[in-house]
Amino acid sequence: MKKILLLGGSAQQVIAIETAKQLGYYTVLCDYLPDNPGQYVTDKFYLVSTTDKTAVLEVAQKERIDGVLAYASDPAAPTAAYIAKEMRLPGNPYESVEILCNKDRFRKFLSENGFNAPMAKGFSTEEEFQKNKESFEYPIIVKPVDSSGSKGVTVLHSEEGLIPALELAFSFSHAHRVIVEHFIEKKHPYLIGGDIFIENGTIILWGLLNCHRDSRVNPLVPVGKSYPLQLENTDIQNVKETLSAMVKRLGIRNGSMNVELVVDNSNRVWPIDVGPRSGGNMIPDLLGDMFGVNIAEMAIEAAMGVPIKGNICEPTGCYATYNLHSDRNGIYKNIFFASEVEQYVYRKCLYKKAGDSVECFNNAAKCLGIVFMKFPDEATMHSILNQINNLITIELM
Repeated sequence: MKKILLLGGSAQQVIAIETAKQLGYYTVLCDYLPDNPGQYVTDKFYLVSTTDKTAVLEVAQKERIDGVLAYASDPAAPTAAYIAKEMRLPGNPYESVEILCNKDRFRKFLSENGFNAPMAKGFSTEEEFQKNKESFEYPIIVKPVDSSGSKGVTVLHSEEGLIPALELAFSFSHAHRVIVEHFIEKKHPYLIGGDIFIENGTIILWGLLNCHRDSRVNPLVPVGKSYPLQLENTDIQNVKETLSAMVKRLGIRNGSMNVELVVDNSNRVWPIDVGPRSGGNMIPDLLGDMFGVNIAEMAIEAAMGVPIKGNICEPTGCYATYNLHSDRNGIYKNIFFASEVEQYVYRKCLYKKAGDSVECFNNAAKCLGIVFMKFPDEATMHSILNQINNLITIELM
């Protein structure tokens, strides 16, 4: 029986473990959290950090794995690429994965390869930034070079709040390094996000979505996705051409990539973040519903060097997800769905039960669950999504 090593056993990563087992693979899991749910599903579990390349390589060699996958995990993606390189397993170029997982290096890659990139510079200390701050024009965005889910990210329109923003970004960086860059104003109401899937160097699935935010809690943290994409056709074509050129330049061969882009008022495409993995917040599940495929299965097949089997269909209908969240701390009691929205919900994934603690949703890790919706038309979808905070109520004690 062939073995696959999975890096990460969180609630959103269990689907990859279950799918690998259904495909007939022996699953080996690494995760640094002793209470991760994946350990109860996998065939073998190692309490090892997915960012410790040396320790994970020892596990991989000991188990004689045939493939490795960091499903929906940015921090573990370089480790997966490193293992694949060292053991000559299917995977993408280690150097390219490293570039995509480090915002500092990603901005440099964009600039050197003809892509639009905001004026940006990385810093290892607050003092280092202070010496260079005159070179920046506001608005700016301050973020860790190596985090995801909008953790530690702040947009500033003046120098007010600069020091707390730097401190926050540093606190979320494993490398203790931040990047400060000019903030790009978008042409369209929504930032473009979602996943693409590559096979043999060609993008075969375009899961481009509208990214929704909730300014009550944090205007940078995603609170859901919707489809169809709210862009003009020429802008969509430019986005696709940009991503195709990037995939080619990086030498990405197979697997998912999570993308975030902006089109500005001059119709220029700006890649904001591109991760060499499936997106979080159950984006693969939504895309699976839309395109009639199993994204987790496709990711595992790519990791094992097996040809993709799914037949990708063009989506019909209007889809959306909503990340359940609270605008304050408290103890979870219940959740209520108004009838106006309940009729369009076809799946609920709840992470909390009565008595669990709840934190204000200032980063993606504090999500309480995700609901999936399908609408008969775009007008209905936008009407519901524009008032969704009033239609779904989180009751706290």
